[in-house]
Amino acid sequence: MLKGLLRFVIAIIFILSGFVKAVDLVGFSFKMEEYFSPTVFDMPFFEKFALPLSVFVVVLELLLGFMLLIKLKLKFTLSVLIALCIFFGFLTFYSAYYNVVTDCGCFGDAIKFTPWQSFIKDVVLLVGLIIVFILYRKDFKKKDAYSYSPKKETGNKFKYILLAIFTVAMIMIGTHGIVHEPLIDFRDYKIGTDLKAEKAKISKNPSEYKTFYSLKNTKTGETVKVNQDDYIKETKYWAEGSPWKIEEGKNEAVLIREGYKSEIVKFKIEDPNGTDLTEQIINAPKAVLIFSYHPQSVSPELLKQLEAKVKAQGATVVYGVSTLPNTFKTIENTMMDGTAIKTIARSNPFVLVLENGKIVDKQPAEDYLK
Repeated sequence: MLKGLLRFVIAIIFILSGFVKAVDLVGFSFKMEEYFSPTVFDMPFFEKFALPLSVFVVVLELLLGFMLLIKLKLKFTLSVLIALCIFFGFLTFYSAYYNVVTDCGCFGDAIKFTPWQSFIKDVVLLVGLIIVFILYRKDFKKKDAYSYSPKKETGNKFKYILLAIFTVAMIMIGTHGIVHEPLIDFRDYKIGTDLKAEKAKISKNPSEYKTFYSLKNTKTGETVKVNQDDYIKETKYWAEGSPWKIEEGKNEAVLIREGYKSEIVKFKIEDPNGTDLTEQIINAPKAVLIFSYHPQSVSPELLKQLEAKVKAQGATVVYGVSTLPNTFKTIENTMMDGTAIKTIARSNPFVLVLENGKIVDKQPAEDYLK
């Protein structure tokens, strides 16, 4: 009873984790790109393979989780899941210890974990899997434990049929998210979100940060971390002739009090000169925005068609939003951080329609032009 319950719980965790990522595979691929970036593992060559790698990881997680649920190829399934947990445990520990990826994306945008929470989750799962492996060791078949042989497992035909149906369903869900929009939108930018109201909540309850300076004594070589308040109070750190010097690039902003959490905090659009246009956009009766997080890869013809259709919508405000100041030719260019754009737009380019700050429509360019 106990081992069956533990197996069931762990299987459901893997299936849920895989499902929320399968719904939004493009979003998970953005997270993979973070791991390959120069600031983390410095493997930029793999960034272009982020999406197929994301598909592989998610399919593996889903299939293994479902196989564990229905007790199919149990020894093989548990062995691979243990290896998978060890691998992801390393990634989450690295992220947490070096503070390089603040959200591993383990449960997509549905549930946010801090790096240390993600690492603890992986350790707990690993321990649980090892316990299940030990409890079920007498149930493992002596032969064919790691191989696939339908002839020897005629009693498992129904399980293989279930696995096939589950696989097809997950492929359809994942494909929809890649080609169109996620079937279930877990993001803060889903249709119906009131950006103006979210901005007001953030302003009323902001997060508080405190800067910690990294100081080095030029005489003794000693280094210390001092928060901004203590730095001001202790004159020895900044008085004339002080041996203590701030180490450039090593200062840290530490969260002291967490306020209202929302990705909308990153919604800031400026013109190429740095003038903030955010308030104008969220207060407009109707605003139509074309987003592009990688304008270099967008066809000029596609942009031309998009701009023509957007201008014909009779919107109060029409802007093109990208990471470059000269992306759009017939509508006004504005700028936004590329990572922030990816939070809004899973495709490149992408159209967002606002009415008085509320999201009323969002579509990939190809769907919008149909």
